[in-house]
Parts: sequence; structure tokens; C-alpha cells
Amino acid sequence: MHDFEQSIKDKFPELSKGHKKIAKYLLEQPQQFAIKSAGQIGTEVGVSETTVIRFCYSLKYDGFSDLQKKVRETLLLQKSSLDQYYSNKLKLLDEPHFFAQVMEQDCQNISRTASQMAERDVQKAVEHLIEGEQILICGLRSSFAPAHWLSFTLGLMRENIFLYKSDTDGLGAVIDRLNARSVFVAISFHRYLKETIHMAELAKQRGATVIGITDSPVAPVSKFADVLLTISPSGKSTLDTTPSLFSLLNAIVAKVSVQDKQRFEKRKQQYESLDIKHLFYDEPL
Repeated sequence: MHDFEQSIKDKFPELSKGHKKIAKYLLEQPQQFAIKSAGQIGTEVGVSETTVIRFCYSLKYDGFSDLQKKVRETLLLQKSSLDQYYSNKLKLLDEPHFFAQVMEQDCQNISRTASQMAERDVQKAVEHLIEGEQILICGLRSSFAPAHWLSFTLGLMRENIFLYKSDTDGLGAVIDRLNARSVFVAISFHRYLKETIHMAELAKQRGATVIGITDSPVAPVSKFADVLLTISPSGKSTLDTTPSLFSLLNAIVAKVSVQDKQRFEKRKQQYESLDIKHLFYDEPL
């Protein structure tokens, strides 16, 4: 349990009615507490900005900024994703239908992601992916698979889609091709790799539009993102966000295909005109 959670637990019975509302908000939505002002939180909870600030003092913090800083640090310094993943699955080991239960958890995570999704931001990302002259996509280690899938699938819809491969691509040469008409997509989940964040910073300096796909509104990539799409692991391992991440990426690609219909139809005709019999096995079994 984190320090602010323990403080709330210890002091909750003696908190005022208004402070209890804020405490519940903080425990249930720490990510929102981490990015919103005291006034905004007060409005959502139904108390004054002053009450929010006094709540922070009641937990022995030096005001709202101090508590908010602690919450942000907590969100960024989670315990190992692998440890969380293992612990979560261990609970299901002795239960019947282990595989079905894991898949059901995936369905619940996807449903939660869909319900919390900021559609306006996703739509902005789609528009940038359509309008950008070239798209550079970066995702490393556990984020490489979704980055690869996104680059391949978007490449079916439009031209000038590039995937950054850290083992073969020179960072300087890749960044040098970016300009104000480019879009850089950074897929970055805890633990956040410095290379991805550094590339987002360099892309921003080159004038490119940066789309960040991550697990927290205060993740490092948020500093450089023009559009930030977040998939909250909700206390679970970030490995458990993978099905939700792929579902979100699939929804983005689907919208690109139907919104950019003319270019999609052109690309489809190009593929259909190719002689690809030598690529695929199509003889009857």
C-alpha cells in the first residue's frame, strides 16, 4: 500500500464528509487526481477548491501540490509488471477453466478501456494519421509487437508508414526525415524506455505531431505528446493491457479505413492488381 493510501486508511474515520468524498475520488481515480487542478477535482467531487487543499493538509502533506506529486510518483514507480502478472494469474491456478477465466479478464479489460476512452482524442489521432505525409511508429521491447502490427496494418491503408527498428535503424537518420508534416507514434508502457521518450522529444523538436499511446496521463511521453491515448492497467500488470492495446489500435485502423475511404479504395485496387500467386498457397487441400 502506498503512503497516501495508508494515510487515508488511517484517518478515514475521522475525516469530514467532504474530505471523505475527496479520499474516495483519490483512491478510485488516482490518475485523474495526478493531472487535474484542485479546483477541477473539487468541482467533480462537489466540494470547494479550499476543501480539497485542506484535505491534503489533513493527511499531513504540504498542500495540494505536494500530495499530487506523491500520487504522480506512485503511478510512475509501480512494482514489476512481471510480478503483478504472475501474482494475478496465480490466483486463478486452482480455479476451474483457467484459460477461459484469463480470457474473460481480457474481455473485462477491453470493456473497461472502451468505457473510459476519450473518443475526441482518438478521433484526433485518426485525423493526424490520415493527414500526415509520413508516419513513423516506435515501440520497443514489449511494445514492439503492437508497433509492428500497427505499422503493417496502416501500411495496407496508406503509403509512407515506417516502423523504427532499434537494432538496425540509425536514430539520427530516422529522426532527420521527420518534419512538420510528419506524425510520430510512440507506444510506451511501464517500465518506460528512455529511447522511446527521447525519440518523441526529438520528433517534437523537428515539428512532427506526436501521438503517445501509454498507460498513464503522467507517463514520460505525455510531456511531448500532442495527442495522448491512455490505457490504464487499473492496478494490474501492464502485460494485461496488451489485449486492450491491440483492440484500441484495431479501432483506430478501422476508423482510418472508413474515414479515408478514397485512399483506401485506391490501395485496395493496387493490391488486387498485383500477381501474388507466388506468395500464397491457394491450391485446394
